[in-house]
Amino acid sequence: MSAALLHHPSGLRPRQAPGSLRAGGLALLAHALLIGALSLGLNWRIRPQDTVVAAEVWAAVPQVAAPAPVEPPPARVEPAPPEPLPRPAPPRPVEPTQQQRDAEIAIEKTQREKKAALEREAEQKKAEKIKADKLKAEKARLDKERDERERLEKERLAKDREREKAERLKKELAQREKVDEERLAKQREAHLARIRGLAGAEGAPTATGTAQRDAAPSSAYAGRIKARIKPNIVLTSEVNGNPITEVEVRCSADGLIVGRRIVKPSGDKLWDDTVLRAIDRTEMLPRDVDGRVPATMILVFPRRE
Repeated sequence: MSAALLHHPSGLRPRQAPGSLRAGGLALLAHALLIGALSLGLNWRIRPQDTVVAAEVWAAVPQVAAPAPVEPPPARVEPAPPEPLPRPAPPRPVEPTQQQRDAEIAIEKTQREKKAALEREAEQKKAEKIKADKLKAEKARLDKERDERERLEKERLAKDREREKAERLKKELAQREKVDEERLAKQREAHLARIRGLAGAEGAPTATGTAQRDAAPSSAYAGRIKARIKPNIVLTSEVNGNPITEVEVRCSADGLIVGRRIVKPSGDKLWDDTVLRAIDRTEMLPRDVDGRVPATMILVFPRRE
């Protein structure tokens, strides 16, 4: 049992159970009685045995050894902190003299004046920068306006050139049309004169007309011609006022319109062009009461009659 206790996993013996001293005393008593009995048994042959004595000793509780005392590890002795050195006494303030105070006041005054001068200089620089920024912004605005005016002027000049070019081309085309129209008119008149001459014209040799013979239209003939042309007048837009257009109309003997031109414009080109288109749509004029159609007539077309 002692070996088992020495090899206990914890390395320590178990604590002594309550009543172990009492049990130990009984065990010692029992061992003493046992030893005495053995001594008597060995000596029973030497001395005559008078009385047989028997004893039975037993221990009700096994003895358990107490644990060995464990000495605690020696306590670590911390070294005592060194005593602080005595602090030197602070030096006593020395009262400044009047001269030193005057010098300090002069230094502070100089520093204040220097600081104020620096602040004034900074404010002046700030004001100059603001003024320079305003001048720069104003110059940029003026430059932008100048560039915009130059751009608009260039666009206006370009438009004027285009307008002049368009008007010049328009005049050239109108001149060409006029020349072509006059040339065609002359060709028609020459052709009609040749036809009438072959048919037997009755005019004088110095006559400039193209009719076969001289004759004046009847009084109602002009109204009949206007009544024929007027339904073909179609306005694409409203014409202001009462413009009046006079047109020279040339016809063949059967009333076919072979030429027309404005001899007195109305001042409204829209009305003049409308009248000319109406004559072109008519194509054929009615005959007079005598069955003839004047070779040349001047027709007057007012906007409102």
